[in-house]
This record gives sequence, C-alpha cells and structure tokens, in this order.
Amino acid sequence: MIRSASFTRLSKRASLALASLLLALSVRAQTAQSESIIVNAESLPSAYGAPTSFSQSRFSPLTNAYVLPPGAVYASLIYEDDVVHFRPPDHRWTQEVEIGLPYRINVAFENNIQHFDGDTQDATFSVEARYAFANWDKIPLNPTIFAEYKFGLGNILHDEGAPTPAHKFGPGGFDKGEDIPDAYEFRLLLSEDFFDKIEWALNTFFEQELAPGDRGREWGIAQSVVTPIHLFHEAAAPAPDGKNFETKSVPGISSIVEELKAGIECQFRSFSDKGSRGTPYNSFVIGPTVAWRPGHNMRFDISPLFGVNHKSPVMQLFVVFSYYFGGGGPVAAEEAGGEAPASTRNR
Repeated sequence: MIRSASFTRLSKRASLALASLLLALSVRAQTAQSESIIVNAESLPSAYGAPTSFSQSRFSPLTNAYVLPPGAVYASLIYEDDVVHFRPPDHRWTQEVEIGLPYRINVAFENNIQHFDGDTQDATFSVEARYAFANWDKIPLNPTIFAEYKFGLGNILHDEGAPTPAHKFGPGGFDKGEDIPDAYEFRLLLSEDFFDKIEWALNTFFEQELAPGDRGREWGIAQSVVTPIHLFHEAAAPAPDGKNFETKSVPGISSIVEELKAGIECQFRSFSDKGSRGTPYNSFVIGPTVAWRPGHNMRFDISPLFGVNHKSPVMQLFVVFSYYFGGGGPVAAEEAGGEAPASTRNR
C-alpha cells in the first residue's frame, strides 16, 4: 500500500510538472514572433484557426484535442488490446462518429464491441459533446470541456480492478452475469502547438458508474507529445486532383512534410468501487505513438503502451483508422472569425 501511494504521488507530480512546463512554453510561444512558414499544399480545414492536427477531434489514440470545424464529420474505428496478468487478452472495437457544429461545439456517438475469453458482445453506446472556450490560441493551452453519457448494453466480463487470479473468485471463476451499468464522464482537454514543431495534448478525466451495485469510479490523466519526423524532405508535386499532403516551406529549407509523425504518450488511471475507495487500483502505461496520413483525409495511428508496475497492464495496443469529411466552408470561416490556420498566421 505504501508503494502504491508513492507510485501515485510520483505519477501525479510528473504529470503536473510536465503540464506546468508546457503552460509556460505556451505563453512564450503565443507572445514570441513565429518563424516564417507557408503552407504550400492543400491541407484539411482549420477549426477556428487551429493547426490541422488539432482540427481532427482525436489527437492520438489516448487523447482528444480541441474541436472540429463547423460542418466537418470525423469517423474512426479504434482497436484496443489489453494484455493483463492472470487473465486472457481483452479485445475492443469502437466505432466513433463526431460532427462539428457552430460556436465551437461538437457532438459524437460511439459504439463499443468487446471480445473476451470466448464471449463477444455489444458492450456500450455513448453520446458525447464538447465545447472549446475560445478560438485557437486566444487562451493558453486552448481549454475544451468534454461530457459523455455511456449506456451499458452487455455484461461485465471480468473484474475492473487490479489483476486477480481466477481462483480467488471462487470455483466458477468471475461471475459474468452482472450487467454493465450506465455511467457519465467529464474531461478537460488541453492542447498546444509549440514553435510549429512540437504538438501536445493532455486530457484529465473522471468517470462514475450510476448503478446501485459497486458504483465503480475512475479518474486519470493522459498525455501525448508528437513531432513531424520527415523534417527535411522534398515536398511531392500536387496530384492531378489538387490534393496533397500537408507541407510547410521554411526559409533555407526546401520543405517540411507532415504525413508522418511520431512521439510518446502515457496514461495514469485510478479505479475504485464502493469497497475500495481508500485503496484504489492505480496503473501507469507509457510508450511510443506513430501517426501516418496515406491520403488527404485518411489517417492511421498506432500506440503500443507498456505498464511500469505489476498492477499495470503488461501491454495496451491501440490502432486507429480515421477519415475526415467536409468542413471549412463559408460557415466555418465566419465562425472562426475569418482567421487563417495558426501555421499561416503572422508569416
């Protein structure tokens, strides 16, 4: 218990320290004069002046950032594989559709399918909404609030707490007959683009189950930092249809191509139920993340994350395929206050 408390304090301090450093950099980046960068090729529409990476709903497999432009639709298929001590892997497929509305508002719908230990089920259906407080870079770290209501559709197939050997649940193992309860969740989304080279997002979250049973509760922090890795690569000629990867031209450098990005992400989570409020199950995973855009509106993300203590998952694998539709028309430009994307402003 002492080790768990120390681990929790260490994880919190590390996350808060990184967030404080990035806040200071954000203020400096907004006041300092930016280097001259011009977008040479067609890019996706900007959400209220935000760079492309922050105008697509999902920033990385673990984190969301800012909002979509009005009229845009973001669709994704998310695969998650949880490898945990003492039980078979837990496979999940999530279908997500998000719609950009005026005044920096988004609505979204998610459906989650689960396969565990021979059982496959439609586990949950979610309705989500988010709101950004201001146009991009008007407030440091661009705070956005997120709310979700989750409807339980299936059964609880395994214990949600610390990994536990099956025999401790009795001769028959874990009882899979209990329904998944409804739950609500709130998140605070923070994000920033530092010097057009480092992109960062942080999500804090709190989820509470509503059924009168165990009343599970979870809170945590997820962070992602990525950067383009094709920094000094000649831009490809525009395709016949006029579409191309997002590119940037820098004085003294031929171009920056941003179809491939890489970085690191991590997540701390703490789960408890009514019988373990004082001794929650804490876990921390960390690992690389890579995003590849093979086409103008299409993106693949992959993140293999690894646990740092015996209570954390051995590995969590996230694979995301997403596609972006529309957005950026006259309504979007008007709602954005007529501002250009951050990567082209003040150049």
